Amino acid sequence: MELYNLKRKVDFYKDVLTNTENYRKAWQLELKNLIINILQDIAKQVELPVKVEERVQMENLEAVVLSLGTVKSGMYQKIEHGIEVPLVKQSGSLIYQQLFNGKVIVLIQYPYIENYGQPRAPKTIAIYRPEELKEPYLLRHFEDFIHEITTWEDYDDDEPSKKIGFEMNFGTLNPEK
Repeated sequence: MELYNLKRKVDFYKDVLTNTENYRKAWQLELKNLIINILQDIAKQVELPVKVEERVQMENLEAVVLSLGTVKSGMYQKIEHGIEVPLVKQSGSLIYQQLFNGKVIVLIQYPYIENYGQPRAPKTIAIYRPEELKEPYLLRHFEDFIHEITTWEDYDDDEPSKKIGFEMNFGTLNPEK
């Protein structure tokens, strides 16, 4: 019985498992702190107030999150008799999240206003092996992040494919009922 092809596949499988362990070690030993330091340095140089924090609720599924914070949106829900409840805006985040296999996914979490429409799904920038994540990539991710959130903040009807108005934020009205 010829098992050459199966043996090759088993060897590749073992290599993948070894890589997962190595990627997880790289995250713990250097990559996590490298990401934090580079993001903080970039933000400081461009004078952008951010919070960079680790999310460590799950071992080997940790994340580094650069956040622009939470602020009042400037909009209020009118309750009654002059009582107003501010709507809170999450200003957006750039996320470096470990995957189950030790690789790192980079995401942009768009800003959103709580209780006003649905948050937009995060944008995936890419998935990297730890050795691929170098300072030039992080700078490019930061630039992409700023571009995406600026576009979100400056939303208008210049892009004809996007719906605007009441239906976008509060659902489609059904005039037949």
